[in-house]
Amino acid sequence: MSKEEEKAALNSSDNNSIYETDPEDVQAPGNPISTLDTATGFSLIDDTNPQEIAADEDLADELASDLEYLDLVHLKVKSLENLNLDRFAQLTGICLRQNLVDSLVPLKAISKKDQVTELDFYDNRINHISKHVNEFENLEVLDLSFNKIKNIKNVDRLSKLKKLYLVQNKVHEIKNISNLKSLETLELGGNKLTEIGEELLNLSSITDLWLGKNYIQRLQNLDSLKNLEILSIQSNRLTKIEGLEELVNLRELYLADNGISKIENLDKNTKLEVLDLTSNKIEHLENMSHLTSLTDLWFSYNKISSFAEVEKELSKLPQLDTVYFEHNPIQTENPTSYRRKLKLILGSSLQKIDATYIRS
Repeated sequence: MSKEEEKAALNSSDNNSIYETDPEDVQAPGNPISTLDTATGFSLIDDTNPQEIAADEDLADELASDLEYLDLVHLKVKSLENLNLDRFAQLTGICLRQNLVDSLVPLKAISKKDQVTELDFYDNRINHISKHVNEFENLEVLDLSFNKIKNIKNVDRLSKLKKLYLVQNKVHEIKNISNLKSLETLELGGNKLTEIGEELLNLSSITDLWLGKNYIQRLQNLDSLKNLEILSIQSNRLTKIEGLEELVNLRELYLADNGISKIENLDKNTKLEVLDLTSNKIEHLENMSHLTSLTDLWFSYNKISSFAEVEKELSKLPQLDTVYFEHNPIQTENPTSYRRKLKLILGSSLQKIDATYIRS
């Protein structure tokens, strides 16, 4: 799958549909829950009869005591308690992705927590971030995506944390992260956020911020993120582009699947290379001719009807090589001449239209 196809899969026009109802509220007895993995686009169906592999000494005994990276992926491990984590004196990282772990409390058994830089419990059954997570003061990567966590807490002492992943949980509010001064990547897609909280104002080191598939209504509290390069707030409830004036280093902006009706307030974002406004309510191309670094423009499923506007706003963008305008009036009303006109207007730099390369 190409990079463009991967992005297109993420930018589903079914805005928030898979998050409107909590699966726990509607599951019928005996029926598996199906959720969507936002990284792949594939449905994940819970195993209703998991064959649990006991997390006991037998499993851990197979591993050398001088192990530095504990990797037990997709083994249906349910409990950490009997893994005897204390005997792994040289641990620097733990990866227990795709298991059935429901508690992080047993992490307290690790004696040399200061050596551990990575904890990865992606796709488990965790509903609470244990206070013992806060004891890993040199932690750089924490991945708790695809769990059942409602509150961000017990991470405030992780001053060296660089990457925090909490995708597809049940988080309602961004909080208790203002002390994470080293944080570079924050991923909170697929949660229940309704606003971008003030906690972010203290996190000037962030370069990547992913907030897609939530219920956010306004772009706000982003002013201090001077180093931000990637911002994704697709599939939310935005109606206006605003609050981005201070993000002068922004390179990629994903605003697909919202209710935006106008292109505006991008005057200071001259380093933009990728702009995704797929599936909005935009009728006119405007306020874009200054984006001379733009290489990719994603604009499918809008209401653009004027080739003259395309020429005025885009013909002088020297780096533009990929455009998507399918399911706009300029495409639906001109099916035979659409590609030819775009090629003539946008010139030799254009390489791809709607995922199809231009023939030389």
